[in-house]
Amino acid sequence: MKSLELLLVEDSHGDVMLVKEALKQTAVTVSLNVVYDGDAALAYLRKEEPYTQALTPDLLLLDLNLPQQNGREVLAALRCDPTLHDLPVVIFTSSAQEHDIRDSYALGANLYLQKPLELAAYLEKICALVDFWATHVLPLPR
Repeated sequence: MKSLELLLVEDSHGDVMLVKEALKQTAVTVSLNVVYDGDAALAYLRKEEPYTQALTPDLLLLDLNLPQQNGREVLAALRCDPTLHDLPVVIFTSSAQEHDIRDSYALGANLYLQKPLELAAYLEKICALVDFWATHVLPLPR
């Protein structure tokens, strides 16, 4: 069975619960870790306190609208960090603004997904992403 180490960077507890619910419906075994702001995301990925034992994720699911450093700032910092430069990043946000999409790809996002408003579509989108990533993308060379 495929497994996936996933880091979710999301400040909405409701969205975190929806992602957790979606992961119960996938055939992939997912180890999910969650941080709630941009500063914590970078500390986690750089294995700084209190995340010194954190595993490097196979995939980062990143919201754009975050406290502390926003998703764009996190993405820019990752792409400038030689040890994290190649980490796959999926932007998962409510924004459908063309400039957010364009800027995210320009900063090096691997994929941009808009959060659906309907529950079933939200759960389906997360399941499809995880299933696709585990089936077609992993294992990635490190």
